[in-house]
Amino acid sequence: MCELTVKLGSGKEIPIDKATLSVISKYMRSMYSLESLARDLGLENWEEAYKFIKRLPAWIAWMPSSFFDYTKKRICEGN
Repeated sequence: MCELTVKLGSGKEIPIDKATLSVISKYMRSMYSLESLARDLGLENWEEAYKFIKRLPAWIAWMPSSFFDYTKKRICEGN
C-alpha cells in the first residue's frame, strides 16, 4: 500500500495517517501551538512544525478523518 508523506527540506518525511491527521486537525481547529504540534509529530522544534504546515496540502488539513481512507485509496490507485 502506498504512503502519503510530507517531505521537509531537511530530508525528513512525515507520513500522513489517521494519527497524524488527528494532530493536524487539532492544530487547525483550536488554539494549538506550533511547539505542541512539533512535540506530537516528533519534530525537532516549532520551526520544523511550521515548515511541515507550509508543505502540507490544505485539502488534507481540512479533510474529515472519516473520508481519509477513501481518499488515500483513490490517490494510491491513481484514479
